[in-house]
Amino acid sequence: MSGTTRAPEKTLEAVLTSKELPTLPIIASKLLTLTAREDTTLTDIANLISQDMALSAKVLRVANSSFYSFPQQIASINQAVSILGINAVRSLVLSFSFLSLGGKYKNSLFNFTQFWERSVIEAAAAKLILEQVANANPEEAFTCGLLQNIGQLIFAFTLPKEYDLVLQKKLESNADTNTAGNDAEKQIIGITHDIVGYEVTGTWGLPEGLRLPIKYHHQPYEYKENNQHNKQNIRAVYLAGLLSQVFYSDTPAMYHERFRSEAKQLLGLKALDINTILQKIDKVIEQSAQFFNIKIEQVKTVGEILQEANLRLTLINLSYEEMNRELIKSKMALEKLTEELAQKNRLLENLANIDGLTEINNHRFFQNFLDAEINRSIRNDRTISLLLADIDRFKNFNDTYGHQTGDFILKEFSRITKKGIREYDLIARYGGEEFVFVLPETESEEAMIVAEKLRKTVEDYTFDDGVNTFHITVSIGVASVRGGSELKKDDLIGLADQALYASKDAGRNKVTFCNSKMKKNWFAF
Repeated sequence: MSGTTRAPEKTLEAVLTSKELPTLPIIASKLLTLTAREDTTLTDIANLISQDMALSAKVLRVANSSFYSFPQQIASINQAVSILGINAVRSLVLSFSFLSLGGKYKNSLFNFTQFWERSVIEAAAAKLILEQVANANPEEAFTCGLLQNIGQLIFAFTLPKEYDLVLQKKLESNADTNTAGNDAEKQIIGITHDIVGYEVTGTWGLPEGLRLPIKYHHQPYEYKENNQHNKQNIRAVYLAGLLSQVFYSDTPAMYHERFRSEAKQLLGLKALDINTILQKIDKVIEQSAQFFNIKIEQVKTVGEILQEANLRLTLINLSYEEMNRELIKSKMALEKLTEELAQKNRLLENLANIDGLTEINNHRFFQNFLDAEINRSIRNDRTISLLLADIDRFKNFNDTYGHQTGDFILKEFSRITKKGIREYDLIARYGGEEFVFVLPETESEEAMIVAEKLRKTVEDYTFDDGVNTFHITVSIGVASVRGGSELKKDDLIGLADQALYASKDAGRNKVTFCNSKMKKNWFAF
């Protein structure tokens, strides 16, 4: 190789015309073609994937895992496509396809195994990050995170000798920053891996929404368009890259601080959301690696990594005996700190999500849960139902019997009604004596049956506090919306609220239904 840096367009041409350029498996290529057509049906997608038995088994395994956490068992590819939706299935198939692009150059400095390990870590991180963001698509973010550094893999296939020089220069510079790698690529190859990755995936037929995070994953602010969906994916992938550096860098504390600061700045994440990510990331990485058959050694928690990094700094100038003593002391301190952090995180989670009196979920958790379930119903074109319940004449009850008895009624009401819903449904305290029930994938007729069952349970139940017995009634408003509707969260709550007031106006102890089409055309029990 000459000492003159190749022009970017010449390098790109050499990559795109290389006989060693990886190609997508046939099934993945056909799937991209199918999903780009407006007349493609769910059956077309299912029939295509079913042609590959091994791929079908992988898709079903992940679809039935905690990666999606669906309440029911998914038994067939047709059912998987129907429930997950075309985009989610496409992301799954593409993820498996990219992970099948193995290494072939044994003498290369490029570590193919570590590349896919790190890609899975960044994919898992991107998904976990967007799970904290309303109206986002975490499953698609997983694929974007997996692909963000695909340009490095393409360099390793198409320009192995030149890319070895890039890796050698980066090693000699003793820098673990993305800037050092990009500078070496520009100097030696003439173009960076983000641009090459973006261009090559375009020839593969990937949609622009999956390609843009590849192009901007080092410079999220360079994306100037107003597409909120693309912006979220780009920023999540960038933050996932920072978070992966905590696991791979010699200076994890620096990247830990950068992640905290930029997660707040780029996505508006609150401290509790960021703590949730940092607390869960090691387990999420292990699960994702297992789902996609990538071998990763036991992943340390972020707390353990930061503690060990701090320990390394303190041990530099210690004698051997002092070092041993410090190691033992630090290990004990780390174990104690880990347990204390776990306890505090559990406490914080309870304080943030659980109502202190009734010990069911609170209004904050309900709002986040409803956001996620509405997004899922939109993706899968399913119906979601909402029940808003209000204990009748509760203020008079409180005034007559006192607040302690009132508190007992609220707690007991929560306990008995929780037994009347499914495990994956939600009961939460909406405020005061109002409670809300979220029923995912539940049609309006089924929701009315559930609501009437709850109303009858409360009416027939004897509330016994050990001194006196009481009977109460409850009024319930029901609203349902199909995923394809443009109805927003506040509108759905508003419809349930209108239905609740109709139950009150009808004499209380009633169940009333209203949807977006009916408005005030009520249907009541």
